[in-house]
Amino acid sequence: MLLSEQAYTKIDKELAKYPADQRSSAIMSSLRIAQEENGWLSSDLVAEVARYIGVEPIAVQEVATFYNMFEMKPVGKFKVTVCTNLPCALRDGVKTAEYIKEKLGIGFGETTPDGAITLKEGECMGACGDSPVLLVNNHHMCVRMSQEKIDEMLADLIKEAQA
Repeated sequence: MLLSEQAYTKIDKELAKYPADQRSSAIMSSLRIAQEENGWLSSDLVAEVARYIGVEPIAVQEVATFYNMFEMKPVGKFKVTVCTNLPCALRDGVKTAEYIKEKLGIGFGETTPDGAITLKEGECMGACGDSPVLLVNNHHMCVRMSQEKIDEMLADLIKEAQA
């Protein structure tokens, strides 16, 4: 078993939402649960999710590699995604990304040497009017991010990663 008993219980709850012949409907939520526990989705973990929910591994692999919220290689404890889509780019999204790159000393798709933060470039997050927009670990949206707010957020993330 590659996941904890709690993770399998959560997946069972997701599977219960769908008829028995539509188990593939739980692929996304099952991958989310697996990634939350493991931090990323290894090929073994993708195969385990497929085995557990009873679908072909390629069906799970297709979902895992299509959506940008799923990580197919290890990432830092915190993944910070910066929206650089055109509306956000026009409202300092790209400048914000450059500022974070400089602060952390890494580029997009890279992780800080201490393993604390991975920086990603993202597409529309649906909050164009609140740009610059950042998303932390696919769950926490940060809006109207000034350099001061970014500095504070990064310091908090690094401190928590070291704890």
